[in-house]
Amino acid sequence: MKLPLIFTLSIHLATSVIASAPAPIDRQAVVSRHNPSLTAIDYGAPLTVGNGAFAFTVDITGLQSFGEAYHQNAIPLETLARWCWVTEENAEGYTLADASVEFVQPNGKTILLPSRGTSTEAGLWLRRNPRLHPLGQLSLVWDDAPNGQLAESDIQSPQQTLDLWQGVITSSFTLAGQAVTVTTTCDAATDTIAVKIDSPLVAQGKLRARLDFPKGHDLAVKNTPGLDWTSPDSHRSTLVDQHTIAREVESTHYFATCSNALQQVDTHSFLIGKGVEAQLQTPNSTQFTLRYASFADAAPSYATALQRGRDRWETFWSTGAAVDFAGSTNPLADKLEKRMILSRYLTAAQSVAPVPPQESGLTCNTWYGKHHTEMTWWNIGHFIPWGKSEYAETNLQWFLDNLPNARLLAENRGLRGARWSKMTGPDMRESPGGNPMIFWNQPHPIHLSHMLWKQSGSEETLRRYAELVLDTADCLATMLHFDEERGEYLLGPPLWIAQEIHDQATSQNPSFELAYWRLALQIAQEWREALSLPRHPEWDHAIAHMPELPQAHGMYVALESHPDTWDNIDSRHDHPQMLMPLGFLPDTDYVNRDIMHATLDGVIAHWDWEAKIWGWDYPMIAMTATRLGRPQEALEILLRDGPNNVYNANGHCPQGSDRVRRSANQSRPEIAVYLPANGSFLSTLALMVAGWEGCQVEHPGFPKDGTWTIRAEGLSPLL
Repeated sequence: MKLPLIFTLSIHLATSVIASAPAPIDRQAVVSRHNPSLTAIDYGAPLTVGNGAFAFTVDITGLQSFGEAYHQNAIPLETLARWCWVTEENAEGYTLADASVEFVQPNGKTILLPSRGTSTEAGLWLRRNPRLHPLGQLSLVWDDAPNGQLAESDIQSPQQTLDLWQGVITSSFTLAGQAVTVTTTCDAATDTIAVKIDSPLVAQGKLRARLDFPKGHDLAVKNTPGLDWTSPDSHRSTLVDQHTIAREVESTHYFATCSNALQQVDTHSFLIGKGVEAQLQTPNSTQFTLRYASFADAAPSYATALQRGRDRWETFWSTGAAVDFAGSTNPLADKLEKRMILSRYLTAAQSVAPVPPQESGLTCNTWYGKHHTEMTWWNIGHFIPWGKSEYAETNLQWFLDNLPNARLLAENRGLRGARWSKMTGPDMRESPGGNPMIFWNQPHPIHLSHMLWKQSGSEETLRRYAELVLDTADCLATMLHFDEERGEYLLGPPLWIAQEIHDQATSQNPSFELAYWRLALQIAQEWREALSLPRHPEWDHAIAHMPELPQAHGMYVALESHPDTWDNIDSRHDHPQMLMPLGFLPDTDYVNRDIMHATLDGVIAHWDWEAKIWGWDYPMIAMTATRLGRPQEALEILLRDGPNNVYNANGHCPQGSDRVRRSANQSRPEIAVYLPANGSFLSTLALMVAGWEGCQVEHPGFPKDGTWTIRAEGLSPLL
């Protein structure tokens, strides 16, 4: 039978549509081709398993057998949970007033800020407390070694791989000619490590695991401190029953529960026995789980923890956004894709907790584990365009919970609304030093909430974050001072701008902070209208009377009060923040694109890239280049192998260039792990691939030179 022409045409068109529809990205293939794999000890590439709020970092043995060597040479091996904080007794009753200094504001009024850091006993105590506390160190013990302690030379023919798709580390090696395989993972539902050891040495009773508890960290070192094994009488490790250890450190109590029987062999050392379950399977195998919690509870089985960990990671990779660069002929494609995958893994494993992350995540401590709120956007903002908004919301819940504390801080400063601490622990109390004078953390809650609302478009999101946005905006408005003579608003002093090299007592009207204040107030007005509230007249006045961004020589400068950015090489290191008003922030009528082009040219040609530029600066500069339509430069700068922009095999980006380390006679980076680099990379990549609101260019961060094949799913544009 001959079909009607129109029906035949319909079949042809439908077939064409089906044939031309792109196949879904093979996400597992993209992820798995970047599984970290080691064949030798690499102190800079210990691998981590984690569930976002708890993490366990291992050496080449799959446990933490060489903790001291890894710490001395690069990255420590630690077990950290974002809930475990310790506070020493405050015998002197120190308060922030004991570390405070008076500063004069533009309106002539004085303000009291806790700017005395380690120069006073009060400042030192308040910076160190509360502090994130390390949990136990889990090592392999070999009976044929002196005191059971393995030597690095004992490990022969190592092969170690992290299966990113499942969150499982497999470590194989030979020990005295005997094969050993250690499987390591982390439970998704509880803060539990799951370990399986396979070897004839297990059947011989010569190989097992030992758990040791340190006193804490070395408090004399603020960045990447070692574990403190001194003063064993100053803390308690009590074997409550054959499976449970009760820990007491200062006023903090927590528990470690093992699925296998424990044997106490020293004050803070415990051997983990061979479980009955494994004995029934094979004499060459032992498996156990070790759970940490603030309360005593049973550890899940090995099979349960393993499966829940796998399920979490398979769900993570299978949902949300994905990008595939397969087919690209550009030599940078593999490097870019690898950095993307490893950064996504590291941030998901370490930066999703009720207390926002420290800059080193859950690998090791920096600044006593404190959260630096100016890094909030870099730490968690990327989760939103990458389709993992719930991860960002987990962190933002801390801001919602601490609104009463932020309001109280604002009131104490003579401000309205909510004022956010810069360097803080779970309670939002400020840490003394220069921290209270850093302002660019303040608009972040507004920016992040707006990103969430734009992505979801939901009334629920609008209502949930309304108080956070409006109270924070009210504080921003009252932090400005109106100069009647100029007819403009002034921001600072005192003020420590994002480029942390200028005099805090005299700094005024920095380019980035002015632009961020203006944008945040505009967003807040949009929220008021969406909530059927009238626009706030004071906010509108501030928006209309913000001073022009400071400039000199046809380029933007860091700040109005010190406009020597392009005249003084000493003003051209640290963060080139004069680029941030267009790049990190969206294009608005507040920024002159021609001047920003010239500013980018100036940074590329004349910035002091060697002195001190951070891991988030490279992506930030690439953001500006992308929004200015300069993709070649964006890509080159994003992946440039410059100081503090070299990524290790495990995906970490240490901070502290070789030149800086040599001058300080250090064997390892100043900061061995710096997750704001990973987070900023992911946000910038989202901008380069998916663009921004109103962008009409496909993949605007990539040159149209025929060398790039880019497939993306679920990636949202930035603001």
